[in-house]
Amino acid sequence: MTDAITIQDAPGGVRLIGFNRPEKKNAITGAMYDAMRVALEEADASEAVGAVVFAGMPGVFSAGNDLADFLAGARDSFLDAPPLQFIRQLARTRTPMVAAVDGIAVGIGATLTLHCDLVFVGSSARFRMPFVELGLVPEAASSYLLPRRVGRLKATELLLLSEPYDADAAVALGLANAVIPSDMLVEHALAQAARLAALPRGALAASRALIRGDQAQVEAALEAEAQAFEARLRAPEAQAAFRSFLARSAKPGSAA
Repeated sequence: MTDAITIQDAPGGVRLIGFNRPEKKNAITGAMYDAMRVALEEADASEAVGAVVFAGMPGVFSAGNDLADFLAGARDSFLDAPPLQFIRQLARTRTPMVAAVDGIAVGIGATLTLHCDLVFVGSSARFRMPFVELGLVPEAASSYLLPRRVGRLKATELLLLSEPYDADAAVALGLANAVIPSDMLVEHALAQAARLAALPRGALAASRALIRGDQAQVEAALEAEAQAFEARLRAPEAQAAFRSFLARSAKPGSAA
């Protein structure tokens, strides 16, 4: 589908989904969302794949949506667009998921980790969720999941004020398991994913479902966000924010 997402099936029953668009700080296009969605669907359908790892590269996990591509693809309806199709699959994926995050993780680069069963971060990891300042609302069920992880007041800081948080804060908040040296990060994530994949599949699936809680609530929150996101996407304040962002991105040295 696209060279900007790499899919590798590593030893130990682990599928590695890698962001590979460094020139744009791994900003995610519609084609990239489609590739990741298919990779997750295939993992759930495969008896050979027991866990999935999301990884970027040293210094950059993902800058979030490629905004120009996102706007071009969402002209008809966000509700049918590749980003939401991926998010829906992310929320319902039965295969355990692990994230290896180094460098920037913005927007969906941050919220996708809320769906992962284990999250490991490099020391340069820096998360930010700037939905509201772009005139939008949170996505990927983050408005439901994040307050339950960190409390309503802290979630307000992170989701409404777009406060960044670093690797140590992610661990302290319970949003990451451990800080791992960058040169060992992906290797560590793959090893932990292989440990999950080696467990008895039935017991793993049942235990994972118990730990994760009410799946219906997560999916309901995701769909409520999607409806609000679609409405805000058409609002004048969002359009103004997008124009401002794209104008800044067009300057020499800026990424999309």
